Amino acid sequence: MDRSFEFAPTFELTLARAIPAPPATVFDAWLDPKKPGGPWFGVKALVLDPVPGGLFYHAVTFEGREWAHYGRFLVIDRPKKIEHTWVSAATRGLESVLTLTFAAEGEGTLLTLHHAGLPDDAMGRRHEEGWRLGLDGLHDDYQL
Repeated sequence: MDRSFEFAPTFELTLARAIPAPPATVFDAWLDPKKPGGPWFGVKALVLDPVPGGLFYHAVTFEGREWAHYGRFLVIDRPKKIEHTWVSAATRGLESVLTLTFAAEGEGTLLTLHHAGLPDDAMGRRHEEGWRLGLDGLHDDYQL
C-alpha cells in the first residue's frame, strides 16, 4: 500500500515597509484592533489572545462573503517580532506562518512581513495584495 502523500505546492512572500514611528509603537499597533493596517482592524468578529500559544479568530466580509481566519501565536517578542500561524479558506486549510519583524530604521521602523506556506494558486497569491493594503494602512496612520 502506497502511503506517500502529495502536497500542493506552496510559496512564500516577503514585504517590507518603512513606518514613521518607533518599533514599539508599530509592534503595539499591529496587535491593536483599533489601528488601521493590522489584520484585526475592522473585522466582523474577533477573538485575540496575543501570547505564545494564544489563539485568534477573526472574520471579515470581502467580496460579499464572510472569510474566517484562525491561528495561534508562536512568538511575541516586543518590540522585535510577532509570529503566528494563519489558516483560512484562502489557504485551502493549510497552516501557513506569518512572521513580522520590527527593526529600528532612523527614527522609524522597517516592518518586514514574511508569509510562508501559502498555496501556490490564485487564492494564495491574493494574500500579497491584502498584506500590501494592510501595510499601506499602517503606514498612512502615522503620516503627519
